[in-house]
Amino acid sequence: MSSALTCGIDIGGTKIAGAVVDGEGTIVAEARVESPATDPSAMETAAAGLVAEFAAAHGIAAVGVGAAGYVASDRSTVLFAPNIAWRNEPLGADLARLTGLPVVVENDANAAAWGEFRYGAGRDVDDQLMVTVGTGVGGGIVVDGALLRGAHGVGAEIGHLNVVPDGRLCGCGNRGCLEQYGSGTALVRSAREAVAASSLLARDLVDRAGGDPAAITGPMITAAAQEGDRFAIEQFEQLGHWLGHGIASLVAVLDPAVIVIGGGVSEAGDLLVAPLRATFEHELSGRGYRPTPEIRLAELGNRAGVIGAADLARI
Repeated sequence: MSSALTCGIDIGGTKIAGAVVDGEGTIVAEARVESPATDPSAMETAAAGLVAEFAAAHGIAAVGVGAAGYVASDRSTVLFAPNIAWRNEPLGADLARLTGLPVVVENDANAAAWGEFRYGAGRDVDDQLMVTVGTGVGGGIVVDGALLRGAHGVGAEIGHLNVVPDGRLCGCGNRGCLEQYGSGTALVRSAREAVAASSLLARDLVDRAGGDPAAITGPMITAAAQEGDRFAIEQFEQLGHWLGHGIASLVAVLDPAVIVIGGGVSEAGDLLVAPLRATFEHELSGRGYRPTPEIRLAELGNRAGVIGAADLARI
C-alpha cells in the first residue's frame, strides 16, 4: 500500500477537511465540508460522503482520520471529545461500514505531528516533539520513528502538562495546565486583562479594536507586534516564556532531536519562537553538558493533519 493513494480526513468542531495523498506526501485533491458537531451520525455521514467523492474520482486504498479527542488504542474508538458529541464512539468501524474501506483513527494532533515527522520539519530525524499553539496547546511525540500513544491511546496530551499548581481552571477539569498560559486563548486573555487594568501601554491595541477590549483578537495582537507595538510584543514574550517552560520539562523526559512548533499562533514566527527558545534554553536540565534540541517552525501548515492521517492509513 506504500505507493497507493490514501485519504486523510481531519474532523474538527466546525469543519471536516479531506485530502487524497500519494506515497510521497503530496496532496492530489482536497475538499472540506461543514461539521455537524452536535450530531455524531450526521458527522460520520458527512465524512463518508467526502471519502466517496474522493474514491470515485481517484480510487483510494484506505482512510486515515484525525479526530479531535481521545482515541483508544484500537485506533477506532473515540473515547471522548471536548467539542464534539463523541462518547465511546466507534468512529472507525462506522466509517469502514459506510465507505467499504479500511479506516484507522488517530488523535488529530498526533496526525499533524506524524505529517510533520514524515514530510515536514521533522523528516530528517527519528525523535520529534511537536507542540501546536492555537486555541489550545496540543501536539504529538515521535520516539524512534513511532508515535507515542501510551497504553490506552491517550498519551501526548501536551497542553495538560501542569505548569502552575492550583493555577487557572482548565477545560479538562484540572488547574494550571500549560494551555491556560501558552495558547492563543491565553494570549488574548492576557491582553484583555491588561486593558481592564488600565494599562497605558495597551492603548494602541485598544484603538485597533475600535475602543472595545472584548474585540481584541489574536491576529490583531500579532499584527501589532509585527509593526513594533511594545505591548503586543510583551504579550508574545509572556506566551513564549510559558511554552519554553513547559517544553523544557518535556525535553527532560523525552530528549527529542527536534522540537517542531506549529498551530495558528506559530505564524507569528520569531515573535513567539525567540522568547520560547530563550526560556527553554535557560531552563533545560543539564544545559551546557548535553545536546540542545533544535527548534523549528512547522512546514505543512493546516494540511499537516490530513497528510499525516493519510500516511497513518498505510501503517
